[in-house]
Amino acid sequence: MLICNGTVVDGTGAKAFRADVRVKNGRIAEVGQGLQAHSGEETFDAAGCYVTPGFIEGHTHYDATMWWQPDLDPLPGYGATTIIVGNCGFTAAPLSNDKEAQLEMAKIFSFFEDIPLEPFLKHVPWDWRTYSEYKASVKRNIKLPANMAGFVGHIAIRMAVMGLEAWKRASTKDEIVKMAAFLDDALSAGALGLSTNLLDHDGENRKIPTLVAEDEEFVALFEVLERYPNTSFQCIIDVALMRDTGPEQADRMAALLKGRKIRVQLTGGIPTSSYQNYQLQPMRDRVDQMRKDGIDVWPGYGHTPLTGQLSLYKSLIFAQSNDYVWHEVVLADGEEAKAKIMRDPEWRARARISWDTKTYPQSPMSNPQLLLLTELGSDNGTGPFGVTLLDYAAGLGLHRSDAMAEWLLANGVLSTVRMAPMDMDDSVVVEMVRDPKTVGNITDAGAHLQMLCGGGENVVYLTKFVRDRKLITLEEAIHTMTGKLAGHFHLTEIGEIKVGKRADIVVFDFDEIQQFDMEKVYDVTDGKGGITWRYTRKAAPMKLTMVNGEPTFRDGAYTGSKPGDFLEPAQAEAPISIAAE
Repeated sequence: MLICNGTVVDGTGAKAFRADVRVKNGRIAEVGQGLQAHSGEETFDAAGCYVTPGFIEGHTHYDATMWWQPDLDPLPGYGATTIIVGNCGFTAAPLSNDKEAQLEMAKIFSFFEDIPLEPFLKHVPWDWRTYSEYKASVKRNIKLPANMAGFVGHIAIRMAVMGLEAWKRASTKDEIVKMAAFLDDALSAGALGLSTNLLDHDGENRKIPTLVAEDEEFVALFEVLERYPNTSFQCIIDVALMRDTGPEQADRMAALLKGRKIRVQLTGGIPTSSYQNYQLQPMRDRVDQMRKDGIDVWPGYGHTPLTGQLSLYKSLIFAQSNDYVWHEVVLADGEEAKAKIMRDPEWRARARISWDTKTYPQSPMSNPQLLLLTELGSDNGTGPFGVTLLDYAAGLGLHRSDAMAEWLLANGVLSTVRMAPMDMDDSVVVEMVRDPKTVGNITDAGAHLQMLCGGGENVVYLTKFVRDRKLITLEEAIHTMTGKLAGHFHLTEIGEIKVGKRADIVVFDFDEIQQFDMEKVYDVTDGKGGITWRYTRKAAPMKLTMVNGEPTFRDGAYTGSKPGDFLEPAQAEAPISIAAE
């Protein structure tokens, strides 16, 4: 294909320029002005459009959902050509030999990423023990419309070695040796690196297994990472989200990483929501000190507000907000059981106390003025709609917890209550875009199916920050989602419009694209013979999304093509040659 008459933004941060782009054998074969179509070569007219590298989704959780939703909807319509999986310490490999521990790993993933457990157990083959075996299974069983690259999760490694004991205690020396072996297998098989989680507690308020790990365990794993110089360490921390332990965990990791040649992604390290501002300068100071100490630290940041959608079907929000009373309703099996709990006077009394005394101040339950009762959220259309929970409760003369129970009972137990976006500190987002060592386009796409985290949030860089508010340049926005991320992950074959790179290309009309609001689609198997719903959104749209030389989205429609590949970080810098005809 010859993509002609477009304006190229090449992903390096350089100024846009007019050029044609020739694609041949899945690679970019030529970039220049006035290129002539070869015999039999298809042309794509990009007049009035920008031609850019495909967008990299820097933080997703498609590890599970890709097995039963391999179209990755709506990502192709938003120009996504590579997904990064294995984040937050949650991965499907390695896996314990113990069946109970295997199920526990699936439950961990299901709870923390709001992914139904039943389809996870039904559709994922679980025909692996090591990460290398997992990768082989993915390549054998799944075809995707985007490339993927992934971390290996520390939680999975810990569970594979320690089983259910991983929740309870420090590891022994022998167990640490086995963990190091699992990590070595993953890195030798092309994993991006190691992801860990120093943030979460589960639905029973237990610390996630990696929060139980002692320094000796981290040191042993770091020693393995250092043997693979183009890998990285991702560390998820809590900065003003729930328990606010991020600053002390950042100090802990800084002490362990000092003097080591390890790239670290400190995800959540620089807060971008306005309510988190009290931790902004303390975390800036920590990042600055880490860099002065020679640590190759890349803060990961959010460019859009956290999505909050209160659902009783499958949600971690209540538990993660320290409201374990309402979480009892989430855990109840079936609509009748959930409704029975919400009608119980004793439960309602405990729920009011929980909302008044237990929930975190930044949680949805503590901000009823931001909780929206919408027609989209209703399961049966009863209403009322267009009011906040605070106003609805005042109109009924009820506590806000009782009012939400009443609205859910009237509108259907599977209804949802939507939290309005919290204010963002856009100046901090701009600061992160312009910092040469940050990880952006973090969206959680593929997780939280009934909250819609991530699918289509990438275009906010282009619409809000470039076109509408003119806070950054188009070149900066594209670099943030392409070349900068490719460089961070050492994915040297993607991220730039350059001869020899993979032909992962996006063409879009800058005046046409937008982020559509969420809508419901009923296409998720519940693993019990039925179908439930998820949120998605209409395509931006892109004029063309191309992966490895094949269009995955074109002229307003998905093509159905799934040319994605499993990418690995480069272990040696070498020029890329164009494949022969």
